[in-house]
Amino acid sequence: MDSQGQAEPRVVWAVIDSGIGPLLLAASREGLVNVVFHATDAVRDKAVERLAARLGTEPVEAPGSPLLAEAIRQFEAYFAGERRDFDLPLDWSLISGFNREVLRELASGVPYGQVVGYGDLAGRVGQPGAAQAVGMAMGANPLPVVVPCHRVVESGGGIGGFGGGLETKRRLLALEGVLPEPLF
Repeated sequence: MDSQGQAEPRVVWAVIDSGIGPLLLAASREGLVNVVFHATDAVRDKAVERLAARLGTEPVEAPGSPLLAEAIRQFEAYFAGERRDFDLPLDWSLISGFNREVLRELASGVPYGQVVGYGDLAGRVGQPGAAQAVGMAMGANPLPVVVPCHRVVESGGGIGGFGGGLETKRRLLALEGVLPEPLF
């Protein structure tokens, strides 16, 4: 129940400003369930529709919700350079199987300021040779930034792909000190 005695919605969302543009954060009672890059009106509307279809409930815009308060605080601190790790409950219900296994390993095993190759990450979950499948798991990550798919790079030194766009990946890696800050 909230302070007015109303039941908290099952899924709430808000758009926050960040160092990489607007982010949509969505949370359930279990924890943060989705982070969406470039959350302009059109992207936001599509993301909310997708969440409703996937979770079977209509997400409610609630930037003041207690379900989002800590996530918003931690994102603000991360982008201000004051936080290196997220300590949030996560709702993994949007991902399963191999993808969930890979993302959990990424979240726990690749700290701030470090990177890992797609093939190396595949090996960590007992699937050497599954680098391409790891790439697919990164593309399906419903919790980017918190589950740091930006830290997964090509073994030959290339930056690799990124669902939020390569410039966003570069900016996140620069924030963490892996790459130099862009000149402009």
